[in-house]
Amino acid sequence: MRAHLGMLLWALIVGASFPAVGFLSDGLPPLLLTALRFAIAALAMVPMVRGREDWRPSLPALALYAVMGLCLAGFFGIMFWAAHRVTALSMSALFVTMPLIAYGLGRMLGVEPRAGGLLAILGLGALGALALAMAQTGGDLAQLQFGWNEVLFFVGCIASALYPVLSKWGLARNLLSKDAAARTFWSLAGGGMLIALAGVTFEPVDALSRMQMGDVLLVAYLGVFSSGVTFWLMQRGTGVLTPGAVTAYSYLVPFVSMVVLFVTRPQLIGWHWLPGSLMVIAAIVTLLKRGSGVASRPVGQTG
Repeated sequence: MRAHLGMLLWALIVGASFPAVGFLSDGLPPLLLTALRFAIAALAMVPMVRGREDWRPSLPALALYAVMGLCLAGFFGIMFWAAHRVTALSMSALFVTMPLIAYGLGRMLGVEPRAGGLLAILGLGALGALALAMAQTGGDLAQLQFGWNEVLFFVGCIASALYPVLSKWGLARNLLSKDAAARTFWSLAGGGMLIALAGVTFEPVDALSRMQMGDVLLVAYLGVFSSGVTFWLMQRGTGVLTPGAVTAYSYLVPFVSMVVLFVTRPQLIGWHWLPGSLMVIAAIVTLLKRGSGVASRPVGQTG
């Protein structure tokens, strides 16, 4: 239950961070900003991992952390690339498949048990999140498009879904540290270096000089909380929950963003937001009840 509550906090932090990103100055390079966020997040993990016996990974573990970092870099890199090429509704429709993908990949790698109840929860949450996306666009189905740009974004969603699956797989085989902070540090460090390399290659580095003090403070906040704390909570949840259950909390992110939007712009409140909100809330409540009523399985014991 503590892992479920941690993932609930994860959704609250991530959902509240999306509106905060809008306060950054225009024209700043997104990949380099993300690399900076990851660097700050990794540094914030250092006090938590220093002195841990197993925080220094073996060579096989380092290779797995590199693949996990590639998953993070792939998702964020593709997401920024797709931001101006894929409609918001299409991105939302593809993103809601991520928990179902995580469940399928987890089944393939033997870290996810067969669970019809969880599949039903994931389906309900996906419908709710998609309904919220439809409400945000005013029900304009013309924005729902699928082409090669959308295919590439879907590849990024697969990479994001693979991250907790690989974490669970590495834990089950005693490759990765049992400490969530150590796993967070190494995956963020690996992902941050890859994103930084992409940023230096494709973005103007001197654009960072346009950052104002408010931008620096906001990036520091996003680095520590929206990246560091959230990835630590995800790794903490992955140690107890299955990949499908961990990623299911991504359905709550658009709901939290909607609440923040209503607080700042109450004139946007309308009945069209209600169906998706109810479905997302029902899915998360059911997931919490399922977590409190079912004993957690040991890592690697999937039945």
